Amino acid sequence: MLVDTLLADLTADLPSAVRLQRLVRTLREGFHCGAVCLLRLQDGVLAPVALDGLVREALGRRFEVARHPRLATILASRRTTVFPPDSNLPDPYDGLVEQHPGEPLHVHDCMGISLYVEGDPWGVLTLDALVAGTFDEAAHEALERYALLIEAAVRVTRLERDLRALRMAHHGEVARVEPGDGGEILGHSAVLQRLLRELDVVAESDLPVLLSGETGVGKELFARRLYQRSARRDRPLVQVNCAALPESLAESELFGHVKGAFSGATAERPGRFEAADGGTLFLDEVGELPPSIQAKLLRALQNGEVQRLGEDTPRQVDVRIIAATNRHLAESVREGSFRADLYHRLSVYPVAIPPLRERGSDVLVLAGHFLEINRARLGVRSLRLSPEAEEALTAYAWPGNVRELEHVISRAAIKALGRGARRDDIVTLEPDPLDLPVARSGDALGAAGMPLAPAQTARPLREQVEQVQRRAIRQALAASDGSWARAARTLGVDASNLHKLAHRLGLK
Repeated sequence: MLVDTLLADLTADLPSAVRLQRLVRTLREGFHCGAVCLLRLQDGVLAPVALDGLVREALGRRFEVARHPRLATILASRRTTVFPPDSNLPDPYDGLVEQHPGEPLHVHDCMGISLYVEGDPWGVLTLDALVAGTFDEAAHEALERYALLIEAAVRVTRLERDLRALRMAHHGEVARVEPGDGGEILGHSAVLQRLLRELDVVAESDLPVLLSGETGVGKELFARRLYQRSARRDRPLVQVNCAALPESLAESELFGHVKGAFSGATAERPGRFEAADGGTLFLDEVGELPPSIQAKLLRALQNGEVQRLGEDTPRQVDVRIIAATNRHLAESVREGSFRADLYHRLSVYPVAIPPLRERGSDVLVLAGHFLEINRARLGVRSLRLSPEAEEALTAYAWPGNVRELEHVISRAAIKALGRGARRDDIVTLEPDPLDLPVARSGDALGAAGMPLAPAQTARPLREQVEQVQRRAIRQALAASDGSWARAARTLGVDASNLHKLAHRLGLK
């Protein structure tokens, strides 16, 4: 019966992530265990790609094989590896099992097997049961058989990717590179996945892209993803922080200079445009450029020519522009602080990066990532969140976005140790060391009673209403297993009107 279910999932027309998630859920039910996790190996690090029975923030964890002897042992063998209940090897999932969050896995069965694709190590599959004796000899042998089906599922996923690449090549498009290249963007929310698909499409063109978003959303990571999925990925990516360019040096930095062009110019020097020739130039915080440089930048974008400071002859360059800003450049144009013609040149394809507060449970995935980083940095056995801390993280508005979340987790981990937590224990972070603002009577509240950041309270009423509508629709969809019809009944609206509203809010 288990084999039939696994084969059905393997042959079904499903997105790869859904297929792998269904496979691990089926394995958990078939082996009657507490948790199953499928992890992929990249550069000596194992990253969960599908799990069942572990807390959601485990998806953001990254397990360095050299630091986790159980995972290293599994990887070193092609057969089922079994750890007895009295094994003294530390368990990477201590405190992360859904049924007993925050508790060590002292007495339990654990087994795992390495996975190979086309002769190369791909990752591992681990199974944990909370009752000793759950995995007998028959279970050990069965895991080896089922591992072949998991490997087949990975091959199917790879074949589907290769077929897409061939189709794109046939149409003269650019084949996409592996996820994870150019910096990892963590999260599984619908709004993030939709954005990543959009970026993958626009990356194949040479259109200038303007990334906009609040401070701390990770615009640089999205810019690198665009670069890695473009036809120029084998050519240079040159980054310029426009906010850090003094006006007196900005022209030289961007366009270069010749010897003697100004005091201190003892040799000729190419600018960033020439350094990026054939590749991509990433102009971070482009809204901070002084007006005098904006005019010269516009000329470079219009004609594909740059002129070194002190030189009469222009030089031809072939550069793809990606720009980023946390400003509302359209407002800057209206105020006269940013050139309208340059704005239209940069924003041929504008992309808005959603703030963390609109990404739902992605905050827990990202929190798991930062927890694992701090666990290794501080030498803690296990570092996790209490259920109350998870609730506090998901309810907070995150005006500083991902960067603020990273700092909050790092501070809380240090505070916990400073208040007496032992490094050889499972350290569970409660809401108190997170030090997040708590809503009080009379405070400005957003969706779900969320305290609004000062910047949010000043946002137009229409934007605040739309944010509440998005959250309500997402919550109704989650409670309805993705069924729009049931979500419409839950919200008390006509289904067709809900679809129209979702389109207007960018949810479909």
